[in-house]
Amino acid sequence: MSRFDRYLLSQLLALFGFFSLVLVAVYWVNRAVGLFDQLIGDGQSAVVFLEFSLLTLPNLIRLVLPMSAFIAAVYVANRLTSESELVVMQATGFSSFRLARPVLYFGLLVAAMMFVLLNALVPASRVALAERSDEISQNVSAKFLKDGQFLHPSAGITLYIREIAATGELLDLFLADDRKADARTLYTARKALFARTDQGPKLLMVDGMVQVLNSASQQLSVTRFADFTYDMSGLIALPKPHQRGLDEVGTLEMLSATAAVQQETGADTEALLFNLHNRIAQPLMATAAAMIGFASLLMGAFTRFGLWRQVVVAVLLLLAVQALQTYCLSAGNKMAGGWVLAYVAPAVGVAVAVAQLWLTQRPRRVPKPEVLA
Repeated sequence: MSRFDRYLLSQLLALFGFFSLVLVAVYWVNRAVGLFDQLIGDGQSAVVFLEFSLLTLPNLIRLVLPMSAFIAAVYVANRLTSESELVVMQATGFSSFRLARPVLYFGLLVAAMMFVLLNALVPASRVALAERSDEISQNVSAKFLKDGQFLHPSAGITLYIREIAATGELLDLFLADDRKADARTLYTARKALFARTDQGPKLLMVDGMVQVLNSASQQLSVTRFADFTYDMSGLIALPKPHQRGLDEVGTLEMLSATAAVQQETGADTEALLFNLHNRIAQPLMATAAAMIGFASLLMGAFTRFGLWRQVVVAVLLLLAVQALQTYCLSAGNKMAGGWVLAYVAPAVGVAVAVAQLWLTQRPRRVPKPEVLA
């Protein structure tokens, strides 16, 4: 690699790292606010919030990398043009394709990062996040129980707990069941425990009594017990076991057990093939974004007013390629041989950048000066 390539590549990587940190921080804070309210509101600790935040980072970084590569390429090209460094290199005989070579290296490096994220880290993080979400959703004590408050987990049910001990015991429990129109049942217990069974959650009450008031006869019957089991399955609906989607399946697992993956995820052959090829093609969008950003700014000549027109053109071209990718993602899952569409947007993006570089090398026509009569 020549000295110029190393210099330009170092500039691109430094700014790429800076913009990636900024964008990831902005996106993370935006999502963390809603996640914080959801988890803390359900009685979870700050450690659980931090764990969930870390598990969402791989997918967040995957979304940010192409944008960061584009911004870094545009920023570097604009600065080198304003400081006449690119003009000097062109004067020494460097063609536009030669100037764009380190940008291609840079785009391929970012594509390699995205390839690792898409094929390894993102599926693994999504599986871990889904498993952790199932564990928390099944934690009935943390989600539905609060001490010192009257709770209504279901219509006609009132629950009060004086204190929840550190061991998970529910001290001085009161439960009122008004679901029957002709009778009201009150349960009181010195302590109780929640237990998850195959038949659903159970409430194990110790040292208490059951009071049943008949509305018609106004008779009260009292039964004392040493221990009593109350079925809570009809009151608290626990979520069904999580079923993995294609985004949570690793690439190697897709290749080695195609039939098993289809049966588990419910995806057909076309969707599976498209997802596999998309994990190869999507990283190339970072390469296309960097090349479009750099090539668009080479289209403009040096001017004291800057290259804002070329920047606008670069943004519009990137938006058009992104829109094409979105269409291909929605259409490729539904048609036979749709996996080819996964490569359309990256190929179009690279082709646009190559066409721009070719246009910059064409000789420009200089208008003839007007001759005064």
